[in-house]
Amino acid sequence: MYPTSTLCRTQEARQRALASDTPLDNVRRIAEAAASAWANEAMVAERREARHARSGETAGPELQADRDRDASENPDRILAA
Repeated sequence: MYPTSTLCRTQEARQRALASDTPLDNVRRIAEAAASAWANEAMVAERREARHARSGETAGPELQADRDRDASENPDRILAA
């Protein structure tokens, strides 16, 4: 399961707030590094979400059921509907 861009941006903001609120230099550096890592992950998530939207992977549940059926480890057997 991949984190969403919204989750990543929320965590980035949380870490930036932590960095700005602390008087401790080491805590600030760690929080800034964590915020940068979350920002990078958010960019990756945004690209992934855009790719999924273009490819139709966010299709409705009926298409997802077809994909699940196609992914059966026993494709020669018909799945009960």
